[in-house]
Amino acid sequence: MFTQHHTAHWGRWREVGDRVFVRRNKTLDVNAGLVLGDDRCLVIDTRGSEREGLELYRAVRSITGLPHVVALTHSHFDHCFGTAVFAEAQPDCEIWAHERAHADLAANGLQQRVEIASWLRESGEEVLADELDAVRVTPPNRTMAADTTIDLGGRQVVLHHPGRGHTDNDMVVEVPDADVTFVGDLIEQGAPPSFDHAYPLDWAPTLTRLLERVGSVIVPGHGDVVDSRFLMRQCAQIAEVADLARRLPSQLDDTDLEWHANRLAVGGPAGLIALRRAQEHLAELAQL
Repeated sequence: MFTQHHTAHWGRWREVGDRVFVRRNKTLDVNAGLVLGDDRCLVIDTRGSEREGLELYRAVRSITGLPHVVALTHSHFDHCFGTAVFAEAQPDCEIWAHERAHADLAANGLQQRVEIASWLRESGEEVLADELDAVRVTPPNRTMAADTTIDLGGRQVVLHHPGRGHTDNDMVVEVPDADVTFVGDLIEQGAPPSFDHAYPLDWAPTLTRLLERVGSVIVPGHGDVVDSRFLMRQCAQIAEVADLARRLPSQLDDTDLEWHANRLAVGGPAGLIALRRAQEHLAELAQL
């Protein structure tokens, strides 16, 4: 039904299932989702600043006036730093995330804000950096670890944590009656997977488990809507990283790591970060 090479309509809602919408945003090619029930709607991820959050809130209101619930797929700024807008617009708003996402935002959210603002300034993005400086970091007020069902009225969605992958707090949002699954940054289309805070040794097994329950329509955290074949291909690429990391000597320097990384399907820059992360985790396992 959906093709990987669908032409992007930036900043517009696209219905990918019955009353299930995706809004693909040009900044970082990040996706936000909207699921309509009879009594409430679910907003999936809130973008990367309060200006972007307000833009998304207005876009939601262009579709529905229903009370909103928020689900955050993980604790990275580009998916959750617009949350204050939704909390302020509806004081009783439920904001759901994995329990470790809550812990990360509560402990490290302000530091993440400082680091991302600094990175933006170094990249010449002064306006965006100023937006980050003004963000009110808003941790979730509802957390999950085991599968959790949210009733939107006449429709239920399931929050699921398949395991460690892109982070240790990735949360998947399943809409069973529409056969749609929002997977956050466990999958990324149009760019390599991001390994900066990842668990490369665990990621492929996590995706393998996820493959058993995803819908026919899969919404990644970034890029175009994909299907299970795309998920399997990306799973194989991530498994290649883990397999290589386990075979390499433990004390390789960056020059040697880079040589190996350049031969990975995920590409040299992503592969180098992935191999470093994998080596760290292998060293930790060796000490147990």
